[in-house]
Amino acid sequence: MTTKNAFIGRQPVLNRNQQLIGYELLFRPTAVADAAGPTAILEADTQVLVNTLNHMGTSWLVGNKLAFINVGEEMLTSDFLELLPPRRIILEIPPDIPLSAELQSRVRHLRSMGFSIALDKFRFEAPSAAFLEHASYVKLDVQDTPANDFQMCAARLRSFPVSRIAERVETREQFHRCHDLGLDGFQGFYFARPETLSAKVINATFANTLTLLNLLRQDADIRALEDVLKRDVALSFKLLRYVNSAAAGLNTSITSFAHAVTVLGYKKLYRWLTLLLITADDGDAVPPALQKTVVTRGRLMELLGQGKGLSPETCDNLFITGMFSLLNVLFDMPMDAVIAHMHLPETIKAALLGGDSDYTPYLRLARACEELSLAEVPELCTELGLNSERFNLAHTSALAWVEGLGL
Repeated sequence: MTTKNAFIGRQPVLNRNQQLIGYELLFRPTAVADAAGPTAILEADTQVLVNTLNHMGTSWLVGNKLAFINVGEEMLTSDFLELLPPRRIILEIPPDIPLSAELQSRVRHLRSMGFSIALDKFRFEAPSAAFLEHASYVKLDVQDTPANDFQMCAARLRSFPVSRIAERVETREQFHRCHDLGLDGFQGFYFARPETLSAKVINATFANTLTLLNLLRQDADIRALEDVLKRDVALSFKLLRYVNSAAAGLNTSITSFAHAVTVLGYKKLYRWLTLLLITADDGDAVPPALQKTVVTRGRLMELLGQGKGLSPETCDNLFITGMFSLLNVLFDMPMDAVIAHMHLPETIKAALLGGDSDYTPYLRLARACEELSLAEVPELCTELGLNSERFNLAHTSALAWVEGLGL
């Protein structure tokens, strides 16, 4: 399998006391690029969005800080924005965006959802000034604004309930001047240049993504959706990482596909899948042989758990453990790095990392079944209290189920 990387730029945004409050996330086409390059605005906005949601995740990119994301007119009116966790996201509007009744209504709706609005490179003469009543943050460009105009604009903004952030601050002199003017925040090379973060990308197959979209259109039963998710390791990995990130604040991690679908809802899941579909490259999909291996592991472990009378939640966790057991191979990186920012139960993490866990014997048995000799299988069955008849039934059932998926 060929893997590719996703890239995103990240520059700190500081408060008046130079404490970190958030990051501006920036489109980067390569690891060495220091700007977006000749990329269409919508494409850049979309790539930042998909990298934030699916390839990297908000937990890794910004932690518990705010994320400033640039949005042009097309992205501002897109339903894709509603996939983001609103309380953590600042939508940054460019200065040349024109006011319209539609945009006015859209911004009001986004604010009612919990998003905050920032006005980039602000000038009172710019078209974006019409959105000032909706803004929580205003960014003033130190480099492109004459000193007198900058001072007058900063003073005039005092009468508005906004945080004023000086951007593109590159020297100590500029910082002190902005600080003396009473600005509330700072961003620029003087504090830190944008760093480019990268993440390996694996994509779900077009066929499975389309199947899920069609099932959602038909308002299909959750179990039908779950069946599709169980056959695609990339799709299930992305969904669980996304839903645990977007559902920040829940008391428990979400590891069941059915629970994930319930939490998201059909409408939001449909939007998420559409975003996956339009940004995916099927050439980077998981190889069928590897897909078959992990799905077989997951199904066997699930069936063994069911045979022992374990709870549905535990059986779901066993399936996830088996399905995610080759993520290190898929991403070509250590397992601990792959799952570091996933909200998985400790029992799953320990098993995936080769430690002691209630799930470890099941995973060892599933792996042993892939060896031609099956030498370790009897001992591992004994450890789990399984007789040969029960094990053989589970094993053949798992193989038959996977064959039925057509992988």
